[in-house]
Amino acid sequence: MANEVQQFDVVVIGGGPGGYAAALYAAAAGLSVGLVERDKVGGTCLHRGCVPAKEFLETAHVRRTIEHAAEFGINTKGVSVDFAVSQARKNEIVDRLHKGLSGLLKGRKITVFEGTARLDADQTVNVIDGTDAGVVAKGTNVILASGSVPRTLPGFDVDGTVVVTSDEFLDLSVLPATAAVIGGGAIGCEFASMLADMGTEVTILEGLPTILAGCDAEVVSVMQRAFKKRGIAVRAGVTVTGHTPGKGGTTIQVEGGDDVKVDMVVLSVGRRARTEGLLGEGTGVEINERGFVVADSYQRTANANVFAVGDVVANSPQLAHVGFAEAIVAIKTILGEPVVPVDYDRVPWAIYSNPEVAFCGLTEAAAKEKGYDVVVKKDPFGGNSRAQIIGETDGVVKIVAEKRADGTAGQILGVHMAGPWVTEQLGAGYFAVNWEATAEEAAALIQPHPSLSETFGETLLALAGRGLHVG
Repeated sequence: MANEVQQFDVVVIGGGPGGYAAALYAAAAGLSVGLVERDKVGGTCLHRGCVPAKEFLETAHVRRTIEHAAEFGINTKGVSVDFAVSQARKNEIVDRLHKGLSGLLKGRKITVFEGTARLDADQTVNVIDGTDAGVVAKGTNVILASGSVPRTLPGFDVDGTVVVTSDEFLDLSVLPATAAVIGGGAIGCEFASMLADMGTEVTILEGLPTILAGCDAEVVSVMQRAFKKRGIAVRAGVTVTGHTPGKGGTTIQVEGGDDVKVDMVVLSVGRRARTEGLLGEGTGVEINERGFVVADSYQRTANANVFAVGDVVANSPQLAHVGFAEAIVAIKTILGEPVVPVDYDRVPWAIYSNPEVAFCGLTEAAAKEKGYDVVVKKDPFGGNSRAQIIGETDGVVKIVAEKRADGTAGQILGVHMAGPWVTEQLGAGYFAVNWEATAEEAAALIQPHPSLSETFGETLLALAGRGLHVG
């Protein structure tokens, strides 16, 4: 069918979370959909990001659990890890999810083209290479969801052995004895945590004054203490200038500081939009100076019939679940249905390090910068019965609320957590923030006992004025 123009209601460029969500949601609404993907549907998240990383983090969790089994009266004779087995297990999970997603797309009669797409004038999409090279798909509307790729640093050429990005790291079958993670953001902290739990000696090198910049200060403090206790060296506020490869590793030069000799360098310095070659002439779509697609709150670009979702969008937080939400906003806008745009200040964040981190809404500092008077309450996990039972008591729940004129807590502005399984506990906090609940309203909801979520409930009670265990 090459060179024959195929007409669709919606053509989606990119089959990652934002792209496949847009395709599935549009098809569910009865629209005809074409989707162009250059690699495999599922994108970075499924194949080289979220899912593979969490499988390895779970392997690290299992190893950590076994190492502490004696505390529960279970005797084990040493722990060894065959990381190649974990790699194989990861591949099995990814393959199974990929087949499931492919089946969903087929079941909803979405036409999937294999190759690299270029958007040209009049919502015409040309497939320029790959299995379906030559295909021309024209959409009444087009959604750009071409995703992102890892950034690199000057002087750190990626060789897949000594210097790696997340792409290469997640294909390793053997872990290094020592490693430096350059970048102390969410992904960098996940990699550092996993490596440390698997027995690697880890150093984090971060250019900003602190790791996890953008997280609430209380959460950062918990993470720094936990990392220090586990032997993860954190050097923040430093500039790396290059590295000198040697036999079996390399030495990283740090401006004004001691060199760091390691077996492997893991680059975790953010991601850039994949927009090279994405647009032809006359599309009417704007690309900003950083290479991202400019879109409004309804995901519409400067061309009213072209939308953008996911990592390729300027100012998007580059989270898979935000791509899902943006996709729904775009399709509802195309359908002319009522829609609430994504509020980036209130999206849920989940970091799967040890301890885990989860948050949504404003930090205490951000709320004050926006002019709010605030009331803050926090409760450590140390007193939580379930946390003591599972043997994971490092952590805190902190809730930020607007201060009323009488000094009491009003609307909840932010919920910030660090500790055991907080990524699975954030749901209640997310609802509270996004439904603009007050402290009293949220505190009236009952938390099960004994549960980790009781710490969130206890913090709410204290915020409302009468905590059971927290003043």
